[in-house]
Amino acid sequence: MLRLASCSSLLLLLKAVVGLPWFQSIGAVLVFYLGSGGWKFMKVFYKTIGRDVRGAFTLVRVKLQVKKHLREKNTVPIIFKECVRRHPNKTALIFEGTGASWTFKELDEFSNAVANFLYAEGFRSGDVIALFMENCNEYVGFWLGMAKMGVEAALINFNLRLDALEHCFSVSNSKAVIFGQEMSQAMTDVYAMMGKSVRLYCFGDCDRSAIPPSTEFIAPLLQSASRLPPKDPGRSFTDKLFYIYTSGTTGLPKAAIVVHSRYFRMAALVHYGFGMRSDDVIYDCLPLYHSAGNIVGMGQCILLGLTVVIKKKFSASRFWDDCAKYNCTIVQYIGEICRYLLNQPVREAESKHRVRMALGNGLRPAIWKEFMSRFRIPQIAEFYGATECNCSLGNFDNNVGSCGFNSRILPFVYPIRLMKVNEETMELIRSPDGICIPCQPGEPGQLVGRIIQSDPLRRFDGYVNESATNKKIAKNVFKHGDMAYLSGDVLVMDELGYMYFRDRTGDTFRWKGENVSTTEVEGILSKLLQQADVVVYGVEVPGTWGLFFFLPRTEK
Repeated sequence: MLRLASCSSLLLLLKAVVGLPWFQSIGAVLVFYLGSGGWKFMKVFYKTIGRDVRGAFTLVRVKLQVKKHLREKNTVPIIFKECVRRHPNKTALIFEGTGASWTFKELDEFSNAVANFLYAEGFRSGDVIALFMENCNEYVGFWLGMAKMGVEAALINFNLRLDALEHCFSVSNSKAVIFGQEMSQAMTDVYAMMGKSVRLYCFGDCDRSAIPPSTEFIAPLLQSASRLPPKDPGRSFTDKLFYIYTSGTTGLPKAAIVVHSRYFRMAALVHYGFGMRSDDVIYDCLPLYHSAGNIVGMGQCILLGLTVVIKKKFSASRFWDDCAKYNCTIVQYIGEICRYLLNQPVREAESKHRVRMALGNGLRPAIWKEFMSRFRIPQIAEFYGATECNCSLGNFDNNVGSCGFNSRILPFVYPIRLMKVNEETMELIRSPDGICIPCQPGEPGQLVGRIIQSDPLRRFDGYVNESATNKKIAKNVFKHGDMAYLSGDVLVMDELGYMYFRDRTGDTFRWKGENVSTTEVEGILSKLLQQADVVVYGVEVPGTWGLFFFLPRTEK
């Protein structure tokens, strides 16, 4: 900025005082600019202008659509209704587990039945119902039906049991739980810990003797429910849609709030930024209780009319066979999936698929090119983001190893930054005037995003727990009086503005795609090992997927 100000002053001086013609004045200023180091800027400009224009176009396009939906008081169900109107008979969902295929009209009617049934049961707008099921078409229909009547779904991780499971029910104040038959034992085990006022509904071929008493079978009840559109609950674009649980560094999962505008923003930015098409078919093998599977993936169906193939659980041995069978053009991944696939023996299906894009996060740079080459995937659509964050990134131009970028030409268009941190405490480092210090290219720093609650693209909705929300907010970051979201992640930026993931702060480690709290593991091990003090921390062990080492404390 100082160089640009100097160039402007020099231009005025040469023209007004010296009296040189415009072309000579501009030429002299250009020589001064390049000679003072401006050639680096010109290099960056030349190499990134195309990328930045595409990113800016995507951002503006989504922002205009968000403003339109705000003005018209639209919600996710209302936007979905337009998809149904445009192509009612197009395939919306395919469940790989059974081969069941639903059109947009069929998904619409099932979700209508869910909404009308729940309303008849006495549930009203603002109530919360927990959804505890494995991936299937009905999973989508249940939360969408709840949204149609203003009920907020709490999407529960189907791997949770006992204390952690009960915590998720109670922290969201769930008035009911809809669970799949496959979760019968988990519900029976946790039943004694739950409040008796919580109503239970089992979906599937449930065995009465294997589920808690008073549980109702919801499938036959839905058969008799009306499939006409339910009454409009009067919700808005900034109202709560559902809750997604993230691992808390202090132990039990935190319920992150997802509002309608956030669901739209996350899905739309991915759709337009990575150039998805209306005829794309997405292979979604990620759990639908997480944002990657339910928003980034499923949002393409609900909001933008794409077909999504739902996999019950990821299978490395069946992955490419499924893609070939269903003519998938986009696959979703997390970093671990890519590693598992590369460790599989070569299969014929690897060369018979139509996949043109792999969409996800966490692909390690060390296997990036090998993954593209072996499986013949032209585009890796790597992104960075979290359910609750306001500083998402996208690698729109296939740059190897990068999780996204921020413009070096106009960095203030998208108000995110890498800020310097104390490497031991991970606290933000501030200048003498109290403002945080931005990192230079090559310097690792914590990613932060400015919070503007009036802007759906910049707002931070936080968690159900207010204390947890406040811990993710810093003040006086970009300037005095502002607020910013703390990602807790350390990234590094190169001279072209590409971002690379470096490390995650806080007491968590990654295991099979989940952020695991060390505090929670410490509590479990303390009971099992009958040790008062247990310390858990993650380390990288080359050549292994995961190991557990226990060093018992001796009297010495």
